[in-house]
This record gives sequence, C-alpha cells and structure tokens, in this order.
Amino acid sequence: MKDFSVNLMNKQAFVTGAGRGVGRAVALALGDAGASVFAVDINPDNAMSTEEAIKQRGGEATAWTADVSNKLLVGPAIEEMRDVYGRIDIAVNVAGVDKRSSFIKLDEWDWRRVLEMNLTGTFLVSQLAGRVMQDEGGGVIVNIASTTGRPTPRPDSIPYTASTGGIIGLTKSMAYELAPYGIRVNAVCPGNIEADGEFTSPLGQIPQGRLGTPEEVASVVLFLCSSAASYITGQAIHVDGGESMV
Repeated sequence: MKDFSVNLMNKQAFVTGAGRGVGRAVALALGDAGASVFAVDINPDNAMSTEEAIKQRGGEATAWTADVSNKLLVGPAIEEMRDVYGRIDIAVNVAGVDKRSSFIKLDEWDWRRVLEMNLTGTFLVSQLAGRVMQDEGGGVIVNIASTTGRPTPRPDSIPYTASTGGIIGLTKSMAYELAPYGIRVNAVCPGNIEADGEFTSPLGQIPQGRLGTPEEVASVVLFLCSSAASYITGQAIHVDGGESMV
C-alpha cells in the first residue's frame, strides 16, 4: 500500500473469497501488514495462488478450500485456522456471487444461491469467528457489501442488491451485540471496481472520473482492522469515488 502503513504483526486473519479480486487484494494487504492469513476460497487453485503470493512477499499464509454458504465446511475451516495459528483476531468476509437477471425472469435457484453465498456465508463465518473472538477477548470483523445495497441499486441484480443490503443490516446488528465483548464489526461498500469485470455506471457519473481498484478497497479494510479504527464500529463505508453522494 503506497503512502499507507499498518502494523498487524502477531495478528491472525481469516479471509474468505481470498482467491481473486478484492478478496485477494485484502489477503495480500493483511499479509504485507504482518498478519498471518488463512486464505479461504471456493477454488483451490486460486486459494493456493494467494498463499504463494503472500509467502513470496515475505508473509505467512495458509490456503483452504470451502464454500462459505455451507456450515459443515465453514466450521472445519475455523477449527483448522485455530489449529494452525492458535487464534482469530480478524475475519474479513469477501466471498460473494452475483446473478444478473430481471426481477420478472429471475430463477428461484439463483435467488437462493446468491443470498446463501453472500448473506448466509457472511453470517456463518462471522458467527463462528465471533464465538472464538468472544472467548479470546476481542477481535475485528469486516464485511464486504456494496453500494448496490445502499443507496444505488444495480439494474438486473435483485438478489445481489438484497444480499448486500442485508449484509449492511447484519453488520450493524452484529456490531451492537458484539461490542461488549471487544469485537468491532464494520462493512465496506465498494462501487465500480476494476476487478469486477462489469461496470454499471458511466465514468461521468463518478465524481473522481475513474474506476476504483481492489487495492483501494483493501486499504480501507486494512484501516478498519488496525488500532487506528479502535473507536469505529457498526459503520458502512463507501469506496466509490464519490458516486453515492450525487
């Protein structure tokens, strides 16, 4: 991260969707900051690629394959991280999918799959990691949502909009309940990011006049995971070049 430095030495981070795009950028940023990274992705090759990249940069990482919508797979991932690193200080939920379709033509299976992966997956990882953090005396959870969840719905993306809106609500409720245990919970809401491969807003509608990068999203996650954000919880922070303010 140029012009931005965070020290997360001796911290242990659990990152989902770590194999590509924003998730990979987050995993690399945490590794660069000194955290040990447990990189989870549904694609084993992508997870391993992230592990190797972190190690090549001098960091510590372990790849793991899991579908975060399945509690029977999330539980073993959490336990494996505890076995490998001893604790969980940070959990970042990035894993997510989208299915583009008009509301009228949307298939029920696609609706369920997007909500199960994006919203239920965030719930499952956060609940299981939160239990560990509660026992350990605190921690940080960051959920990746989207500006489509608030305030700019994306055309033909009903389940994604619903799931990311749900993630923002989940984040606030989690933050309220977990604050007494020393656990901070925040959401980061990216706008149009280069790695997504599909953009819904003309550059003219983005005040900064360009797309964002995965690294710019990762830098906000890094800040929220650091002691510099110790008095921030229950927030949904937009990373969108100012698009949501116009």
